[in-house]
Amino acid sequence: MRNEVLVKIKAVSLNYLDGIVANGSFNDKLEFPYIPASDGSGIVAEIGPDVTQWKIGDHVAIQYVQKWTKGAITKESNSIRVAWQTPGVMAEYVCIPEYGLVKSPGNLSFEEAATLPIAAVTAWHALINQAHLQLGQTVLTQGTGGVSLFALQIAQAAGARVIATTSSDEKAARLKQLGATAVINYNNYPDWHQQVLTLTNGEGVDITLDIAGTATIGQSLLSVKENGFVGTAGFITGTSLPLDIHAHKINMSFLRIQGLAVGSAESFTALNRAIEVADIHPVIDSVFTMEQVRDAYQLLERGKYFGKIVITVP
Repeated sequence: MRNEVLVKIKAVSLNYLDGIVANGSFNDKLEFPYIPASDGSGIVAEIGPDVTQWKIGDHVAIQYVQKWTKGAITKESNSIRVAWQTPGVMAEYVCIPEYGLVKSPGNLSFEEAATLPIAAVTAWHALINQAHLQLGQTVLTQGTGGVSLFALQIAQAAGARVIATTSSDEKAARLKQLGATAVINYNNYPDWHQQVLTLTNGEGVDITLDIAGTATIGQSLLSVKENGFVGTAGFITGTSLPLDIHAHKINMSFLRIQGLAVGSAESFTALNRAIEVADIHPVIDSVFTMEQVRDAYQLLERGKYFGKIVITVP
């Protein structure tokens, strides 16, 4: 096509979404042949005659929601997602409309840049565009998946205090190395929101991103202060939200519950500028080759990773 860009893919990263697509629990009507993976980075190899934004040799990352170029999302801009309505990027070359790419941060490798399109953009859109994170606020991150780790890094770079939750003391130590002020092991404290309140002098945090859904949303709401922000950024324990308006202080505390699903290319570009300025480097758990794709998916399914899982493309 005249406005398309041929990208030589150099790396892809996996998300929770990729796992549930592969096991059939997300979409049981998947059409084959199917190319998986939504997140990728690479080099512009060729450009169509009408392309003006890119030149051969540019380092780019894939914009996940292809038509969401800027502003608030609409039905039209939300209509095409990579590896849903289009083929995925687990390939040597992909053709992408010129508006469906962003410039990769200059301080990142291809492997690092491949981790950004879903997890990092979700964290940025949530904290910066939706919650309007301010210097000196307190952010609660949950777990050690991609969105949560990017949220920790972005919040710290923005001058916020970070409290994190996790499942082990080993992970807690790594979260502190990344900049978390305090870490709560939720296996030791099942009612972890009480620990959040203790750490904030009974007030609660300004912002949290709820990753697990059903099992955690109640405690997420009880962890934030008046006018607090709770972003729903995942559903690994289920999609139902068992909430009580009074018990969870939704009305009386003027809480905001915001649905999240990545962000625009404009947001992605702003994120990448911040990554360069603050020299943020994504946390990568493991890097696999294309011959080891099955191993990468098996690690994703087990859930025993810290950060992102990446696959290099020859």
